[in-house]
Amino acid sequence: MKYPPMEAAAFAKWLNDEGACRESLKWQHGKTLRKTWDTCQRGDWLEWLLNACGYQWTAPAYEAYHKAAATAEKAYQKATAPDHEAYQKATAPAYEAYQEATATAEKAYHKATAPAYEAYQEATATAEEAYQKATAPDHEAYHKAKATAEKAYHKAKATSIREIIPYPFVKEGK
Repeated sequence: MKYPPMEAAAFAKWLNDEGACRESLKWQHGKTLRKTWDTCQRGDWLEWLLNACGYQWTAPAYEAYHKAAATAEKAYQKATAPDHEAYQKATAPAYEAYQEATATAEKAYHKATAPAYEAYQEATATAEEAYQKATAPDHEAYHKAKATAEKAYHKAKATSIREIIPYPFVKEGK
């Protein structure tokens, strides 16, 4: 197993060198490895960190984590299902109108080359604008509701990892 640097700046550089996502690097800024491990609310980030270090899951720990993650996934799906269904229902008429308005232009596009593409853009601009305008409030509401459930899902995964795996970055004999 690789042991990342403990100090905040060196750990941030290590994360960057290992290919951590921008969002995690921004969140981690100024945090030591220990502080990151103890406070991270994103299970996917902790899972990534363990994998980047070559952590070897024991079968029982792996099974326990995936059972907890499945429970979190079910809770996430349950929490977002009503909003997702409402979003689909609310945007369906606009999507159907968009499909109808663009069908002729789609056919022309597929038959022709560049001139047809320009005609398509021109013919669909109004329908595209109407679709975006009609779905924007529902799209925003759905993503806002989904964000809360996503946060709870990631937190549940992070908590599960920390409950199953005590701080793993202590070298033997230290």
